[in-house]
Amino acid sequence: MEFIGDYAAKTDSKGRVFLPAAFRRELEAKGCSQRFVLREDLFQKCLQLYPEDVWREMLEDLRSGMNRWNGHHQALFRSFVTGIEKLELDKSGRLLLTKRKLDAAAIGDDVRFVGMYDHIEIWNNELLEQHVDSMDSTGMELQELMSQKENGINSTIE
Repeated sequence: MEFIGDYAAKTDSKGRVFLPAAFRRELEAKGCSQRFVLREDLFQKCLQLYPEDVWREMLEDLRSGMNRWNGHHQALFRSFVTGIEKLELDKSGRLLLTKRKLDAAAIGDDVRFVGMYDHIEIWNNELLEQHVDSMDSTGMELQELMSQKENGINSTIE
C-alpha cells in the first residue's frame, strides 16, 4: 500500500465522509478490499484508518512479540485493540465515522486525510495545522536519524 498525500474533506450531518479518490484508486490498483479498521492514534489526537489486510498483518506482528500467558502483555494488547471499529466504504466511496470517534479526535465538519504509506490518518483540520507548524525541527531530526542509520547506530529520536 502506498497512501501518499494530504486531502481536505467535509463530514456530513451523519458523520459520513468521502475517502479521497486517490486513496480509493490505490486500493483498487492493489486489489484490496474496501474494508478498514479505525482506531484512535496512540500519540496524536487523530484517527488511524488501516486497510483490513494491513491491520491484520500489524496485529500478527504485535502478537508475535507478546506472550499471551503474560498478564502485562495481555493488558497491553487489550488496551491496543479496545475501541477499534471496522468500517467499509459505501457504494458512493464514503466512510461512516461514529460520533464517538469524531469526538475523540475533535473532528467537526472539516477533515484532513493524510497518507502515511500503509495507513491513513484522519485529522481535525486545525489540529493538523498546529501539529505541522510545531514541527519546525523536522529536517534536523530526520538528518540526525538517517545519519545514525548510515553509521549503524540504532537509536530513536525523542
